[in-house]
Amino acid sequence: MNINDDSVLEMINTYIAYNRLSKIQILQLIKLAPISNDIKELKDNINWEYIKSKH
Repeated sequence: MNINDDSVLEMINTYIAYNRLSKIQILQLIKLAPISNDIKELKDNINWEYIKSKH
C-alpha cells in the first residue's frame, strides 16, 4: 500500500481512530503499511506482529 495515496491515508486514519491505537501501534502500522497489499492484509500483519511480540 502506498501511504502517500490519499485513499490509503484515509483508511489508515479511520483504522487508527476506530481502534484508538497508541503511538507505538501507529508507528508499527505505518511500518507495515508499505509491505501490505490492502487493509485486510495490513490488519493481519498487525495481528501477527502483536502475537509475535507476546512470545
